Amino acid sequence: MKTILTKISRLLFLIIPAALISCGEPEVKETKQIHYGPIDTVYELPDVSGTIYFVSPDGNPESEGTTLENPTAIEVAISKVVSGDAIVLRGGTYRTGDLVFNQAITIQAYMDERPVLNGTLIANDWQQDGELLWATDWDYLFPAGPEDWWRREIFEETTPLHRFNNDGVFVDGQFLQSAGSKEEVTAETYYVDYENKKIYIGLNPEGRTIEITAFRKALYRPLYEVHGKQPDNKGPIIKGITFTQYPDTMVHIGGVGLAIDQHGRDVEGTYFENCVFSKNFRIAVFSISDNMVMRNCKFYDTNTEGLYVVASADVLIEHNIFRNNNIEKWTGFYPAAVKIFNQSHNATFRENLVTDHPNSNGVWYDVGNNNGVFVNNLVENVGSPNEPFRDEQVWPSSNGFFFEISNGAICAGNVFVNCNQAILILNSCDVEIYNNTFINSRASFGRTARGDDPDHFGWHPSTGPGVEERDGHVFVNNLMVFENDYVFPMIQLWQPAELCQRLPDSPIKYINNNVYVKKTSESGRLYLWSPYSNERCQTSFYSIEELNKEFPEFEADSRFYLSFRETIFEENYKISPQFPGTDAGVEIPEHIRAVTGWKSDAPFIGAKAFK
Repeated sequence: MKTILTKISRLLFLIIPAALISCGEPEVKETKQIHYGPIDTVYELPDVSGTIYFVSPDGNPESEGTTLENPTAIEVAISKVVSGDAIVLRGGTYRTGDLVFNQAITIQAYMDERPVLNGTLIANDWQQDGELLWATDWDYLFPAGPEDWWRREIFEETTPLHRFNNDGVFVDGQFLQSAGSKEEVTAETYYVDYENKKIYIGLNPEGRTIEITAFRKALYRPLYEVHGKQPDNKGPIIKGITFTQYPDTMVHIGGVGLAIDQHGRDVEGTYFENCVFSKNFRIAVFSISDNMVMRNCKFYDTNTEGLYVVASADVLIEHNIFRNNNIEKWTGFYPAAVKIFNQSHNATFRENLVTDHPNSNGVWYDVGNNNGVFVNNLVENVGSPNEPFRDEQVWPSSNGFFFEISNGAICAGNVFVNCNQAILILNSCDVEIYNNTFINSRASFGRTARGDDPDHFGWHPSTGPGVEERDGHVFVNNLMVFENDYVFPMIQLWQPAELCQRLPDSPIKYINNNVYVKKTSESGRLYLWSPYSNERCQTSFYSIEELNKEFPEFEADSRFYLSFRETIFEENYKISPQFPGTDAGVEIPEHIRAVTGWKSDAPFIGAKAFK
C-alpha cells in the first residue's frame, strides 16, 4: 500500500474527540447522512439552577412571568435574569430589539412553538407624493457613514454612500434596495430623507404589509454592567429562535473592538442550536467567544457577513446552512457568509451547506488564524465559474474556502460545485488539502510581499506567517472535474514577478495522487504555475507530463483524463466504482482521518459521498 509521510513543523492540528464526531464508521462506499439546518424539536423546559421566565408577544409587563399561564414581556425578563436563569419564549412574532444582558442564561423556544424576534414595525400611514411615490413619517432611523475602505472615485457607482445606512424596508416580507434620492425610487427601492424623517417607496402600499426597521439589534451580550449586574464570563445558550429583519448586527456576543490583543475569553461557551437568522443589512451573528458552538442553524439573505467569529478559540460550526450573503451587492468590500477573523485558533467548520452566494465569498479565515479545520462541507455556487479570470493575480474572486494570512489548516472531504474559485490559499502556510471533490471549480495558491511594510489594515499582516514562510502546502487525493471548457486552469499557483528571485521555491511542499478530468476534448491549461524562471515568473502546463518534465518531484502518481465522457458520479457526488481513477489514491495520514471522522485507512480519491 502506498503511503506518504508529511512533516509537520509549524502546524499543530486540532484533534476532534471521538465523542464529538456525529458520523458512523465510514467506509469508502458509504454515503454520509447529514442534516443541514434546523431540526424540528420539541423542547422540554430547560434544566437550570435558577428561575425560568415565560414570555409571549402579548405578555403582561406587570406579570412576574414565572408561570406558563402568566407570561411577562421579553423586555422585562431580560432585565431580571441572572446567571443560571432561563427565558422560555412562546410562539409568535416579537417586534422588539436592543435586548441587552450580561449573564449566563438560556433563551429557548417553548415546546415546538416558533418564536420570531423581528426588528421592524408595521408602517400603516402612507401618503401619495406624486404619481408613483408614497411617503410615511418614521422616527426610527439608523444613518451611518462609509467604512474605511470606501473611496468615492472607485466605489460610488457600485456601492453608493446610501448603502452604508442601516435602515431596511420590507414589502410583504421582501426587502427593497436603497436609493439615493426620491427621483431614483422604483418599485424595488426606497429612499430615506433623514433631515425630515420620511421614507419613500415606489409602489402602492394598499393591500400590502410594509415593515420598516425600528430596532438596531436583537440581542446584545456586552462586557459591561447591565441592569445593575456585573458580567460573568459565560455565554448564553440560544435554541429554537428565529431572528429577522434587523438593520445592524442581529445577535452580538462580546466586545466591539478588534485590537490585536483581544480574545474571546471574556465570554466563553456561547451555544446556538436550531436558530434561523435572515434578512439583515449587516452581520447576522457577531461573536467574540471561546468555545462557541453553532449547530443546525440557517443563515440566509444576510449582508456583510452571516456569521462573524473574531479572536476566539476552540470554535465549532457544524450542520448549518449559509445561503445568499451580500444582499445589497457591496463591491470594494470582501463579504463572506462566514468570516473567522483575527487570531481565532482551532476553529472547526464541518459538515455545513454553503450555497448560492453570487456576490459573496463562502468561508473566509482571515488574518492570524491558527489550526483551521474545514472538513466534509458541501460548497456550491459561490460566485460562478463563468466570471472573468486573470493570470496576473488571484483576485477579485469569490472563494468557497478562503484562507488568508494565517497559519495551518486542514481542508478535507469537501465537495465544491460551480464556484468561481473553490479554494484560495493566500499568504498563508501549511495548509493540507486532502480528498476533496472539485466540479467546475479551481484551486488557487497565492503569495505577495504584503507584510513587509504597514498597509491600510495596520497590524493585520503581522499576525500571519512572514513573506518567506508562506509555503508548506500539501495537495493529495483530490478529484477535479471540468464539464466545460474554461479559460482558467484547474490549479493556479501565483506570485508577482518581483518576488521570483526572493521566493524561488514552490509554495506547495507536496502534490500527488490527484485525478484531473476534463469532459471536453479541448485540453486547455491544467496548471498555471509560479514561480518559474521567465520574465513573468509563471508558465502554463497542459498535462501532467509537461509538469513532470520541469518538476519531476510533483504529481508523479497523478492522472489526467481528457475527453472523458463516462460516468464519474452517482447520486450525492458518490464516485462511481466504474470510474478508472478510483485506485489512484494514497493512504490518508492519521491526523487527517481524526478530524474528518474517517476510520478506515483505505485509500480513496475525492470526497466521500454525503447527503
